[in-house]
Formats: sequence, C-alpha cells, structure tokens
Amino acid sequence: MYRYDEFDATFVRERVKQFTGQVERRLAGEITEEQFRPLRLQNGVYLQLHAYMLRIAIPYGTLSSKQMRKLGFIARRYDRGFGHFTTRQNIQFNWPQLDEVPAILEHLAEVEMHAIQTSGNCIRNTTADQHSGVAVDEIEDPRVYAEIIRQWSTLHPEFAFLPRKFKIAVTGAAHDRAAVRVHDIGLRMLKNEAGEIGFEVWVGGGLGRTPIIGTAIKPFVEKQHLLSYLEAVLRVYNQLGRRDNLYKARIKILVNATGAEEFARLVEEEWQSIKDSALTLPLEEIERIRQYFALPEYESLPDWTPEFEAARKANPEFARWVQSNVKPHRQAGYAIVDISLKPDGGAPGDASADQMDIVADLADDYSFGELRVSHHQNLVLPHVRQQDLFALWQRLSGAKLATSNIGFITDIIACPGLDYCNLANARAIPVAQRISRTFSDPKRLAEIGELRLNISGCINACGHHHVGNIGILGVDKHGEEFYQVTLGGSSRDDASIGKIVGPAFSTEDIAGAVETIVTTYLGARTSEAERFIDTYRRIGIDPFKEALYGNSQARRPAAE
Repeated sequence: MYRYDEFDATFVRERVKQFTGQVERRLAGEITEEQFRPLRLQNGVYLQLHAYMLRIAIPYGTLSSKQMRKLGFIARRYDRGFGHFTTRQNIQFNWPQLDEVPAILEHLAEVEMHAIQTSGNCIRNTTADQHSGVAVDEIEDPRVYAEIIRQWSTLHPEFAFLPRKFKIAVTGAAHDRAAVRVHDIGLRMLKNEAGEIGFEVWVGGGLGRTPIIGTAIKPFVEKQHLLSYLEAVLRVYNQLGRRDNLYKARIKILVNATGAEEFARLVEEEWQSIKDSALTLPLEEIERIRQYFALPEYESLPDWTPEFEAARKANPEFARWVQSNVKPHRQAGYAIVDISLKPDGGAPGDASADQMDIVADLADDYSFGELRVSHHQNLVLPHVRQQDLFALWQRLSGAKLATSNIGFITDIIACPGLDYCNLANARAIPVAQRISRTFSDPKRLAEIGELRLNISGCINACGHHHVGNIGILGVDKHGEEFYQVTLGGSSRDDASIGKIVGPAFSTEDIAGAVETIVTTYLGARTSEAERFIDTYRRIGIDPFKEALYGNSQARRPAAE
C-alpha cells in the first residue's frame, strides 16, 4: 500500500490547519455561507438536506486495517454510528457538526487520510478496479498509476477550478471492473504489438442529466507520457468547456458538441507541445512508486485443499457464499473475498462502526491488514488463504456481513436519496430495502443469476441507474415520489445506457414492477446460463413493456 512521504504528511496537516481557520471564521460570522461554500467543498464538506456531510477520499479504493478502525472511531464519535461507502470508492459521514469537522480531519491525518478534492470543480478521487494487484486477468496493477495521478492532480494550479467536476478511472484488467467508459477520462491498460504496456484513453463518458458512453480517442499512450496526455485533455477541456451553463459544463458535452475526432485532434495538438516536457514520467519514478504496492509475502500453498472442499460440501450456505462472493486469486492457494454491504432489507453501502472494527480485525487476521472498497459499494479482502475461507465466513456471519449476493439483483447500488440529499427528488434507500426483501430467497437469487440493479434519487445519477441492467430513477410528480425504470444498461466492457421502459411507478408499485420484469426475463431466456442483459439484448424492450403495461394481469403504471 502507498504510504505518505514527508511532503504528503506536511501538506495534509497544513491543509487541516488552514481549513480549521476557515471554519472558525464561518462560525464567527466573518464570512458568509456563499463565501464559505467553495472552501468547504474542496475539503469534502457538503451542506445536505438535514446537516453537513463529510466525504473522505479512499484513493483507488485501498484501505489499511488501521485506517478502517479510524473510520469506525469517527462514525462512533462524530456521526450516528455508521458511514456510507460510495460509488467513488469514498466514505461519507452524514451527520458531523461543522465545528467538529477540523477534529475529524486531524484524526484522518493521523492515519494518512484526508477529504481534499472529494468535491468541487476539480479532479476528484481517482478510482480503480477493486481487485487490483490480485486479479487473474490483470495486465498490471493500475493503482500505481492512480497514485501517480493523485500526486499530479492534487492542488494542480491549472485545474483547481474546472468548468465542472472531473472523474478519472483506471483498470489494468482484461475485463473492466472500474467502469472506465462512463468516466470523464477512462484509462484501460493494454499491450501493444511490441509487447509494451500502455493506456487506451477513453474520454467524455458520464451519467447524470445527459448519460453518454465515452469515446476512445487514443489507442495507446506510453507510460512515460501518461501525465502529459492527461494534462493535454484537461487543458482542452478547461479552455473550451462551458462555464455559462451548469448542465452543459461536463467534458462529455464538449466532446459531443466538438465531435470526438476533432476533440482528439485538439488534444493531440496540445499534447505535442508538452509531450517531452517535465511531465514526462521517469521509469525509475514509476518503479519507485510500484514498490509501495508490492504484494505481501504469500505462503507456498496448493491450489486445492481437502478441508475447504469438505466444508463447502457439508454447508450449503457456505457453498453459496463461496460461489457468489469468492473470486480467483493470481496466487495459488489464495482467494479474493467480496464482503457484501447489502444485507436483506439493509441500506446499500452502509456499515456500522462495529462492523468497520470487525472488518479491520478480519483484514489483520486473514488479509495482511489490507482492504478494498468497490464502486459497487462493497468491501474486499484481497489476500485470503483458501484454507481460511470457512473460518472467515463464520466470523462474517456473526457480524451480519456474509450476505451471498455479489452480482445478484439484491447487490443494489443506491445513492442516499431524499433521506439525506437536498438535490434528490425521491427516496432511494426504502426502495432498495423493499426490493432486497422481495428477492431475499437464496434459491430465487440463484435462479435469476447475474443481474445489476441500480437506484438514483434524482437525475444526477449518483446511483448509476443509467448503467444498471435494471435502473430506477426517482422523480417528483406534483409533490409525490415516483420511479422511472430503464432496462439494458451496463458499465462493463459492453457498456450501454439503459432505455426507459415506460411511465413511472408509484412507491407502492415499484417493487412489483421489478418482479414483473424479472419474471418476464425468466420466461424468455433460452437457458439458465443466459444473463438478463443477454436476454434483453436478444428480445428487446417490447416484451417487458407488454408485461408491465399491456394487460390487466401486469401491475399498471401509477402515473404518466
């Protein structure tokens, strides 16, 4: 894991001291809320529906057990005993008192954490594949480059006040687990014909009011030129991006208006002027940072252990958990364990302070003290011995963290919605809880198979509803909450934006509508191996429309 150097440690503590003074002036009435707003946003502080919210960065989703314990302490001492893990691999605390935020930031600095640039019109927390460094299909660990991007982008003087927020994701695997095609910049590591590893660059992806799948504008950028190419993209955006209209300020709008080919030409022209500048990454510097991400000292273990197989055969619940939550590891005898934060009827992405402490202990006991946060709002133990899986599962079960639903319909992505957010039109958490209970039967989950369901409480799409196989968007109709359904979205290699199926459903009817969609899929698929997204793409949207709206047996839409 990356460790702060002397510069990082000094910089973060000085930033805490600076923000402490800004908070004191706000509380004393020396500056207005309007004047305070840009200051608090670049330190991760939002003013939400009921209180301030603090968003803490978890760069590329990697945490130590020590850091997780500190988050548990903050949840217990300064919040209401829980935190919310987000799709940006961050954590949010929804109830801190403004006068206590500086103290929270001081605690974070003690464990090399901060909230800098988790908001504002700047380059946000760079995200990566939650299985980085250990995935079987990985070309190279992308966290090395995510860290380089973090160092380059933090307080970058040219990009501190962009036209709009800016998000970068990096994947080093053959299969995209970082949703690079729906980011402002998505970087996919690959090998060229000469066997060199570099980056395919995607630009202009994003969700929200205008959902767009990004465009690949550069097939290959060498490692040493990564920062100069990123700088070129950001410069073109900073110069040409719209600042007169909040809804047209993202880079996706610029790329669409300019045309991808012309945008790529402008970037190339800018890049050639800075390509061989001080932004060139020395290979020895890349290697120096790579050493921080050196893998732990694994034991030499067999691929297969009879004790593990015996436990799996003797305990069906354990076997289900292994099938859904345990992934192959590149090191023989080890496994990657996804910990679901989506218990039956729970709020997606939430973890209590006690659960944070327990997971920290489990990381120490079973995963070399290392944890990950996924953009699906779950946690990961990346280095678990196969022979320890049964004992780990038992301890997770005792902490109510052993839900066997990774990749299934109840592994729901959901934003906080109208329960917390002042931008939301409708609640997301209660809908997620209702759907979770509807499909809680493990046999039903297994029958349905892989199916991504995402929920957003407003058009800003923090719940990524556009790229859910089933997406649900909360809308306001004359002061009442309704839910619009989209089908066919994906954030993976086959990225696509879902299509609206028809009129919105009421709060009472939305779970039933989802059940109708699932039943239609099960009746139309050609085999148990055919996923929902495959069936949808084969038969189209019409059979689902017919089931939802076309006969008296289907649940009727509550409002046009």
